This record gives sequence, C-alpha cells and structure tokens, in this order.
Amino acid sequence: MNTIKRMAILTSGGDAPGMNAAIRAATRAALAQGWEVLGVRNGYAGLISGRMVQLGARDVGGIIQNGGTMLGSARSPEFREPAGHAHALACLKERGVDALVVVGGNGTQTGSHSLHEAGIAVAGVPSTIDNDLYGTDVTIGVDTAVNITLEAIDRLRTTGSSHQRGFLVETMGRDCGYIALMAGIAGGAEVIVIPENEVGPHEVAERLQAAYRRGKSHALVVVAEGARQGTDAIVQHIKEHHDSIGFDLRVTRLGHVVRGGSPTARDRVLATRLAAAAVDQLARGVSGVMVGLRGEDIMTTPLAEVAGKTRPADRRLLELARVLAQ
Repeated sequence: MNTIKRMAILTSGGDAPGMNAAIRAATRAALAQGWEVLGVRNGYAGLISGRMVQLGARDVGGIIQNGGTMLGSARSPEFREPAGHAHALACLKERGVDALVVVGGNGTQTGSHSLHEAGIAVAGVPSTIDNDLYGTDVTIGVDTAVNITLEAIDRLRTTGSSHQRGFLVETMGRDCGYIALMAGIAGGAEVIVIPENEVGPHEVAERLQAAYRRGKSHALVVVAEGARQGTDAIVQHIKEHHDSIGFDLRVTRLGHVVRGGSPTARDRVLATRLAAAAVDQLARGVSGVMVGLRGEDIMTTPLAEVAGKTRPADRRLLELARVLAQ
C-alpha cells in the first residue's frame, strides 16, 4: 500500500533546458496522486539547509518554456561529507518528506543513490546536456544544446564560405563529446575533436589542408572543451603552419550559452514524460531507480548501476563524419 503523503522535488548539477518542464510535470503528477509537493531550493545545498517551498499547480504554471531551473541549483561538497549527508536526511524527516524526485546528471544521481541507501524513497530523472548517463538513450537538455551549437555552426559556415575561411567552434563537453559530435555531424564539419577520441593538431591541419586542395570554400572544426589537445593547441599549430594550410582560422567559443535558451519541443516532451514516470514509479512503491528512455519506451535502471559511471560518445560516428567530410 502506498503511504506517500508528501513528495519533494530537487534539481542539481549543471542546469539543462527542460528542467522546468520536469518540475512542472512531477509537481502536477504528484498532486494528481493526492500528495503534497515541496520544491527544494538550490539542490543538495538547499536540502541540507532545509530550504523548501510548497508547490501547487499554479506555482509551476508558465515555466515549461523557460530554460534553467526555477528551483535553482548549486554545488554542494558538504553533501558528500557524512555530517552534511546526515543533516540532509534530518531535514527531510523534519519536513515530513516521504519521497523525493531528483533531476540531474551523474553526480546528482550518485547523490540520489546515497539517499536511497539511507532509506529514502527516491526516483531519478536524467538531466544533463552531456548525455553521458547510463540507463537512458537521451537526457533532458541535450537536444537543445546540440541545436544551439548547430545554429552557431550554420551561421559561421555562411561567413566562412563568403571569406574563404576556416572556423573553429568550441562547445561544451568537459568529459563527454556528445554535443560536439552530433552538432559536428549535423553541421558538416571537416574535423571533430572530442575527449573520447583525440585528433591531434597536426591531423587537424592536414584535414584542413586537404579540404582546401579539394576546392572547398570554407572549413569547419568542432571541438569539445574537454579535449586535451583542444582549441589552444590547434590554433597555435595552425598559426605556425598557416602558409601551407590555405585557410585562415577564426575561433568561436560558445561556452555557457549552450546551456541557455528555451528548451526544444523534444526536451519539453522528454522532461514531461520522464518526470511523470518518476512519480508513477514512486506511487507503485518502486524506489532507487532512474527513469530513462530506450528507443521510445520509458524504462528504469537501478541507481546503483547509474551512480559514479559515465557513458562516452559513440566514437564510431567519428568515422562516419570523416567520410562525409570528403
């Protein structure tokens, strides 16, 4: 028998477009179950300090189109310490929270697992622009991030073609190159450089030179920020060998703009489906799982299998990108 009376929602880690859609869906799905809903301010830091607000249906109205998270997010090293973790558990007990929906990426879901092990009913919702979580084919926010990167690539390609130039676009991806890989393929990049498969500056120069010799009017290099031999090394090498390459190279670093903006329709629908499914799992008495999308079906994965792991980008797609760049 389901004994949940009060559920809390928490967003943590890097913000991702679609988090607000998840908050909205989880809130209204829980209210439909007859539960009270609390929103935790500023992630695990807010959980430790007990910063929670009551959420009703109208409190989450008009947010589905907004990027970021209305609840806020913050890093919390204290939560990883025994004292901070114990304080978070005490705050949940004090506020009478029976279950928790946690929206976020790898570090966030690792925290979810620790709460589950401590006896809290938890369901995780995968949200990260890196798309590097086990247990789901796609995470909330990545579709928007790829499309923002692609829009920049398309605009720069127009300028590059007009001026016989090469452009290097650096996008987010500290440990996982998914955004760079997908935007690079969709944008027709000559070279894609990601942490999972390093392409050295010398090879980048060779590919640009080959593109110039084939008569291309422009060239495009897409680099994930976490690549070890990344933007700075490539730019320096190109400067030193400029005369033999053919293209001038201009650099655009997208930075945190990739996280911002209104979520795409796909991210809004994905967030809605996953957050509602998380509430449904809790209502069924299922805890300690993360909901995810595999194909078109919503599936669950134990948080124990998600915590502390990352899923790299598919390096096989790099070869496809190389072939298509000819």
